[in-house]
Amino acid sequence: MVEQSQIDRLGMGTAKVGLLLNPLSGRIRKRIDVIRPMLAAIPGAICREVTNTFEIDASVDALLQADIDLLIIIGGDGTVQAVLTHLFTTRSKKWPVLTIVPGGTTNMTALDLGIHDKPEVILRQLSNCLSKQFTPVLLRRPVLCIEQPGTARIYGMFFGVGLIAHAVIFSRSKVKRLGITGEIYSGIIMLGYLAGIILGRRHGPWAPIQMSIIEASGKVRNGTYLFLFVSALDRLLFSMRPYWGQEQEPLHVTFVEQQQKHPWRALWLLLSGHSEAIMEQDGYHSHNTSVLELLMDDDYIIDGEFHRATSQDGPLRISVAGPATFLVPGSVNVDSQQ
Repeated sequence: MVEQSQIDRLGMGTAKVGLLLNPLSGRIRKRIDVIRPMLAAIPGAICREVTNTFEIDASVDALLQADIDLLIIIGGDGTVQAVLTHLFTTRSKKWPVLTIVPGGTTNMTALDLGIHDKPEVILRQLSNCLSKQFTPVLLRRPVLCIEQPGTARIYGMFFGVGLIAHAVIFSRSKVKRLGITGEIYSGIIMLGYLAGIILGRRHGPWAPIQMSIIEASGKVRNGTYLFLFVSALDRLLFSMRPYWGQEQEPLHVTFVEQQQKHPWRALWLLLSGHSEAIMEQDGYHSHNTSVLELLMDDDYIIDGEFHRATSQDGPLRISVAGPATFLVPGSVNVDSQQ
């Protein structure tokens, strides 16, 4: 969807640049007085500030009307997801190249792309390169399309249900008040919920989910599960890669049954990158696919934003869309002759 002419202008230092700033994002709020002057210093860039979906949609439309080649998203996973949803919904061709300045609470999409520095560092890198000739490093990622009859399609990079969704919803009202962001924030949530699982908690935020999982082959699994997630990302937080399917498909699916065995051993294998040693007969399942359907009545999250599914509306369908093309700011190489 990105045209070669846009990539050429990016490399030549003549690209039109749009900036989308969410000043309410977790890592941006404390840095906003520093970041705004940095944005104003990027030559020829058009900056729009956004705080909700309506403003994101309107601002993306305005930037596309300006025929930008690069869209810099300064915000968290939720802001990136809203941009992807609007682009897929309204734009069938000639997307801008995207890049992310991770300003949210978790920033899983940016971390997967290798973008992990502080917002000021990344903006400085971009500002230094965009007016010069450089060799842009571009990564392409598939995108999830989540849809259910009667609701609008949503596009994003990570879908979670069960304990994953419950943890995010719980943390919005509890841990987030502490002002902690990044992987420390996610680590606190993860450890607290894993401790609850080990101690046998099965109520409230630790309640499992009953659902039917309909795989691409037509196989149907009916059961009670601790969690399920579908990811278009290669790696998650803490560089974890908690999926071990061998299928040559773009979406990673992992789910765990309620009556799983050896939870501490499984946790160690996941964290140490040896998830392939976790056995299906012990209640741990993973495969790669291009489509999955779920029948359930529960909350789910897409890139940290939560929604509700009801089985009476039919199956929730998760399929592959994209890909989207991202610039990796920290990997650009400015040509020596410039």
